[in-house]
Amino acid sequence: MELTVLGSAGTWPGAGGATCGHLLSHEGTHIWLDAGTGTFARLQEFIGIDDIAAIVVTHGHTDHFIDVIPAFYARHYGGMGAPNLPFYSPDGFVEGMSVLTSENGRNVMAEAYDFRTVHGGDVFDIGSLHVTTYEMTHIGVNAVGYRIEAGGAVLAYTGDSGPCDEVIEMARDADLFVAEATYQDASSKAFFHMSATQAAEHAKAAGAKRLMLTHILPTLDREVSRDEAAAAFDGVIDLAEDGTTTEIGP
Repeated sequence: MELTVLGSAGTWPGAGGATCGHLLSHEGTHIWLDAGTGTFARLQEFIGIDDIAAIVVTHGHTDHFIDVIPAFYARHYGGMGAPNLPFYSPDGFVEGMSVLTSENGRNVMAEAYDFRTVHGGDVFDIGSLHVTTYEMTHIGVNAVGYRIEAGGAVLAYTGDSGPCDEVIEMARDADLFVAEATYQDASSKAFFHMSATQAAEHAKAAGAKRLMLTHILPTLDREVSRDEAAAAFDGVIDLAEDGTTTEIGP
C-alpha cells in the first residue's frame, strides 16, 4: 500500500497547508481517506478525479470532510466522475453534511455519491483493500477509525479520537499507525483529542511498528511533538507532511 498525505493540520490549515486527508492506494485501487480543507486540490496532483474508488470519512467535523462538496461539484456538474461513488461514513454524517447544500443539491449529491453508513465492528472491501471500523472517542458527532489491510500490510488511522482502548485494538501490530496528535502537554488537554505523548503511548501498547503523527495544531512546533512522542515510543516516528507518500509494507 501507499499512503499519500494530502493534509495534516489540526482544525484549520496553516499558510499553504490543508487539514486532514489522505490518498491510500493499492494495485490500482485509490481511496480518499478523510477530505479536509485543501485536500481535493492536492489529490488531483496524484490521481484523476474519476480514479477515486471510494471516499471514506471518519466523522462529521468539517476539517475532515468539507472538500467532498467541491468534489461533488466537479464529478456531477463538471462531468468528471461517474455517479454512485461509494462513500463510507459513520451514523449521522450524511444528515449533518446535508445542511451545507440546498435541497436540490442534497438530492443530486445522493445521485453522485452512494452513501453507506458504517459502525464499529463493520467489515467491508474496497477493491483490494480490506477495511474494519472501530468506534473512536470524540465529541459532538459519531466518529470511527479504520484498520485497512492489503498485501499483508496494515494501516491504522484514528481520524479524531481521545485516548481509548479501541485505538489500541485498531492499531494492534499495525505496520503504520497514523494517529491524531492535536496537542502537546497531555495533562491539561481535553479527553476527545490526543497529545503526541498519548498517541505514542497507544502505539506502544498496540505494538505498532511505525507511528505517524497528524492533526497537529498549526500553531505548534511539530518537532516538539515528535520529541514528546519519542519519549514514549521506541519505534520509527514520522510527522505527516503534506504531499509526501509512504510505502506501507509488512
